[in-house]
Amino acid sequence: MIIHTVRRGDTIFSVARAYGVPPTRVISDNLLTDPNRLAVGQDLVILYPTATHTVVGGDTLASISARYGVTRLALYRNNPVLGGEPDIYPGQVLNIAYEAPPLGSLSTVGYAYPNIEPAALRRTLPYLTYLSVFSTGIRPDGTLIAPSGEEFLIGEAGEYGAEALLVLTSLTEGGTFSAELAARVLGDPDLSAAVTEAVVRAVTEKGYGGADVDFEYIPAEYADAYARFLGGLRDALPESMPLFVSLAPKVRRDQPGLLYEAHDYRALGAAADRALLMTYEWGYTYGPPLAVAPLGEVRRVVEYAVSEIEPEKLFLGMPNYGYDWALPYVRGESMARSLSNTAAVELALDRGAAISYDEAAASPTFSYYDRPRTYADAVEHVVWFENARSVEAKLRLAREFGFYGVGVWNIMRYFPSLWTVLNALFSIRKRG
Repeated sequence: MIIHTVRRGDTIFSVARAYGVPPTRVISDNLLTDPNRLAVGQDLVILYPTATHTVVGGDTLASISARYGVTRLALYRNNPVLGGEPDIYPGQVLNIAYEAPPLGSLSTVGYAYPNIEPAALRRTLPYLTYLSVFSTGIRPDGTLIAPSGEEFLIGEAGEYGAEALLVLTSLTEGGTFSAELAARVLGDPDLSAAVTEAVVRAVTEKGYGGADVDFEYIPAEYADAYARFLGGLRDALPESMPLFVSLAPKVRRDQPGLLYEAHDYRALGAAADRALLMTYEWGYTYGPPLAVAPLGEVRRVVEYAVSEIEPEKLFLGMPNYGYDWALPYVRGESMARSLSNTAAVELALDRGAAISYDEAAASPTFSYYDRPRTYADAVEHVVWFENARSVEAKLRLAREFGFYGVGVWNIMRYFPSLWTVLNALFSIRKRG
């Protein structure tokens, strides 16, 4: 795998010629919707398959899979243009295999709301070990609030060899994390027991493969109770079903703040089977313009995490989005707009902006001016997002520290480079 950064004057044809690959392969592997338009600073992933197959009449994906001894899911991963669907046509060139991934095996978890577009879900599922269905809430009596449409996600996950995880959160029905709800559940042993029983029943009856707990903004005095709750849930779940816990991005044990104080890495890591580090949101909706997951800050969290939890339990959180800030930033007033990584590149193209790569943050960024009625009304914007190089940097960090996997928040908007780079570097664990 080679990552090419577009320079001024580059075209798909000149890039393909420079690397000795067909232009059609560059287009299909990067899912370029308009290959005639490239942004300066845009990343293109260049792949070299060891075997290809040109589809002829009568071929099916199943027959090609059997002929070459590769799985249907491997064909989907090696050919993102298929979109996770078996439809092929004569003359189409499929990538059958690549050299063995250089960084070994990795497990993946992707978070999705039930209203995800089916096309985005099916494109992504071949790359997932686990699909975390976001989210299941809790009523005051300990019964659960199931997300509408969860059955579809559970069924689709099974079709693509992924395990669906029930995500239990302390979110209110308004969509915000509630310190009061977390305290109520954790502070009442009977209510904790009722929630545990309800989760085990929902997981087993609905066909989930495990559970994922994400309680945030927990009052500090409930740290021990949170660990006990997780331990009790782990004991109550069937042994074959993993229990995940999501952890705020701490850099030291006594880090102050409502987000951090009740997340005791050592205790929660011991109670659960897997722990996901939520290593993103340094740049966020209400904050100043920053990279969403600057590599130096992510590394600090990772270095602390491995001092408290075995690396083979850990998943590195990876953001699948960026933000667009209007300047000047005014604390308490400014609000950034979230956008997908592909939309960020399209915005750079539309505004004629050159994308730069911040080496310290290991993240791409660019600035542009909006299109006002008059020049005096022009507003400058700054955008931070993710690209192939930033993805590779985070994946290599996970491997450097021996992490078991990575977790993507979230998979609602498909980002080709994320999955293409991951597939080139790692063999993805699937059930069975």
